[in-house]
Amino acid sequence: MEMTRSSNRRKPARAALEAVSRVLPQGPRAWAWARARRVWPPVGTVRFGSLRRLRPIDESFGYGRGTPIDRYYIEGFLDRHAGRPGYVLGDIRGRVLEIGDDTYTRRFGTFYDGPEESAPEAYVSSVDVLHGDTSNPQATITGDLGIGEGIPSDAFDCVICTQTLFLIYDVRAAIRNLHRALKPGGVALVTVPGISQLCRPDFDLWGDYWRFTSLSARRLFEEVFPAENVVIETHGNVLAATAFLHGIAVEDLRRHELDMHDPDYEVTIAVCATKPA
Repeated sequence: MEMTRSSNRRKPARAALEAVSRVLPQGPRAWAWARARRVWPPVGTVRFGSLRRLRPIDESFGYGRGTPIDRYYIEGFLDRHAGRPGYVLGDIRGRVLEIGDDTYTRRFGTFYDGPEESAPEAYVSSVDVLHGDTSNPQATITGDLGIGEGIPSDAFDCVICTQTLFLIYDVRAAIRNLHRALKPGGVALVTVPGISQLCRPDFDLWGDYWRFTSLSARRLFEEVFPAENVVIETHGNVLAATAFLHGIAVEDLRRHELDMHDPDYEVTIAVCATKPA
């Protein structure tokens, strides 16, 4: 009964709004309806500015402007796992395998200059680079993460695998091979894309098969690693996601805009998975 009375009270107000809106121009009409519906900004009046375009601002993920948004999250993740010899024992240490090149190992690992067998625990004693063919001069291991060919078993204290699994169709096999490559107690530091454009060069060369969520990443890694040994992080928010899709760079945004975390907008998913000792 109360609902009926409330509905009846709203009818005259709605009728009056409809009558007034018939004589208003488009802008004031949208404003009036927005106030009545408590919608802001009014429908049809959103100012897109530089984003009202059908092509991205930069088609190469933002490299043409500076640092891509996802790299901010990837590098922050690796930095938190880097460790500080003499202070914090990190995960990037011992014998490290990195996919494609050794950029992140050299940036976030601390190298030991003496013999490998006498390297302190917190230091990187050696680094290998995995690549799918012999075209990469940095590669020390030619192999296929998807099928495991060429990858040694129980060999590495840490594997750094950033933005790679989405290029491999048999992603489950790739995760099994990451696990197999680790020594007991070794750590895989992995990142995958959530909200992202296609990676066009790799799409044509290797294939671009997957986008992930934190839930799918967790289930995939927990099929291979014990659940208690898998830690998932997500990074992003609606502004960061929009900026990344447009190729807007880290340098275009403020730090607090990048660091604000909204779990509904997973731009980058990061995984730390430890092989049981």
